[in-house]
Amino acid sequence: MIILPAIDIKGGTCVRLYQGDLDTAHKVADNALDTARRFEAAGCKWLHMVDLDGALQGMALNSGIFLEIGKRTNLRIELGGGIRTADQIRHYLNNGIRRVVLGSIAIEDPNFVRRAINNFGPESIAVGIDAKDGYVCGDAWTSKSDIDYIEMAEKMAELGVHTFIYTDISRDGTLTGPDLDGLKRLREAMPESELIASGGVHTKEDIRAIKDLGIDGVICGKALYEGTLDLEDALAIAKGETHE
Repeated sequence: MIILPAIDIKGGTCVRLYQGDLDTAHKVADNALDTARRFEAAGCKWLHMVDLDGALQGMALNSGIFLEIGKRTNLRIELGGGIRTADQIRHYLNNGIRRVVLGSIAIEDPNFVRRAINNFGPESIAVGIDAKDGYVCGDAWTSKSDIDYIEMAEKMAELGVHTFIYTDISRDGTLTGPDLDGLKRLREAMPESELIASGGVHTKEDIRAIKDLGIDGVICGKALYEGTLDLEDALAIAKGETHE
């Protein structure tokens, strides 16, 4: 299992949100590049980044920050937020971003996802399954659809998507623990897909519980910034090592 520390950018600043509410954004680090380098020095191979301004406005913003980290670290960067065109995807992938995450556009235009998979390859594309009460949300999590989250994942898999990021919005940024039941259901429904868990991670016990479900990766944000989760512990558990 892989650990993906999270850096969310709003207004050029590293922030965290509570349940995806942009009004709750609060600064958690002074400099995104320095933060990324600390994660890399700790042994991380991947970094999850989100353009919160881009997600809200439906366009790529803050791109300079993401590209700088891509060029000045060896981290494999997974980036989402406002990515809605093939040109944006191409620009990011050609400039150091390893994988882009498609969210709202996957709800609105599934054929766009199919074209992205065909043009850039399944290893370069992930789909974000952001759900509340079991139903997928879009538009920076502000609009709730009538699409069941597993139904959404199955539909995307039929289009060629291999990697999914499942977020329980009600737990995101709350430190109340991950949605283990939701993750279990998704793992059972999608046995061949790469699944990454997001939302609610609090302690190393949460990392163990997610690993025990056979999940492929977990995104860690607030828990790292507030110190309730030690990154070295998380990495050791993910690797199957004993680290108490």
